[in-house]
Amino acid sequence: MEEFFNNIPPWYRTAFLVGGLVLLWMIEGAIPRLSFKGDRYKHAGTNLFFTLTTAVVNLGFAFLIVTASEWTAKAHFGLLYTFPLPIWLHCLIAIMMMDLVGAYLVHVIQHKIAWMWHFHKIHHIDTAVDTTTALRHHPVESVFRVIALLLAIVVMGIPIWMVMLYQTISAFMSQFNHANIRLPKWLDNALSYVIVSPDMHKVHHSHYQPETDSNYANIFSFWDRLFGTFVKVKDVTRLRYGLDEYQDAHYQHIGTLLKVPWEQTRQEKIIN
Repeated sequence: MEEFFNNIPPWYRTAFLVGGLVLLWMIEGAIPRLSFKGDRYKHAGTNLFFTLTTAVVNLGFAFLIVTASEWTAKAHFGLLYTFPLPIWLHCLIAIMMMDLVGAYLVHVIQHKIAWMWHFHKIHHIDTAVDTTTALRHHPVESVFRVIALLLAIVVMGIPIWMVMLYQTISAFMSQFNHANIRLPKWLDNALSYVIVSPDMHKVHHSHYQPETDSNYANIFSFWDRLFGTFVKVKDVTRLRYGLDEYQDAHYQHIGTLLKVPWEQTRQEKIIN
């Protein structure tokens, strides 16, 4: 496995993720969980733009990630090198820790710290959540997430092939748990005990703040259960997506979304 992920051509991973996105998008059209109002193609185009900005950020930090990972491997630096672990267990714990620090914890922090929330909220402004919503992240937020991932790599001691495996799984899981697909209720419930299911993550995109501030996990759902941030809603079809201050249609345009972090909402103007 190590040799495979070290030598896998980049286009393999790209093809897998693009293929997964297209497949989920097609399934959404056939068996949607919630009816989609509006132009699906225009909506997807807006969100795909942010894939490009994320790719630019990731490319800019790629050297740091590779360098940090290779250094921990050569120096045997990090908590996972402290104990003689079999490779499969090292890999499993590494993926769990990258998911905890690089996805769950940084996500929670972005909801709690106001200036970070201003960048993250463009992800929540989407009023028609589907699999392409997984791609909607402000470029500055992408920097936050890369820094968190770097921290996990250095502290834990994670070789680059495990990082690549994690990034592939993480990206696909984000596409899956944002997908507007209708799974049998028993299956969605069963999945949500281990991984983040679509209905579980829909709650996180609710306009109602106690629900917005819940269900932060990306791959493993047990982080929310462990840290007390799990919320279950009996009927997800009643959910209204987005944020109250950003329901106007012009907030779904690329230019407007990029400027959102520097705008003051009506509520913030009243407070100030």
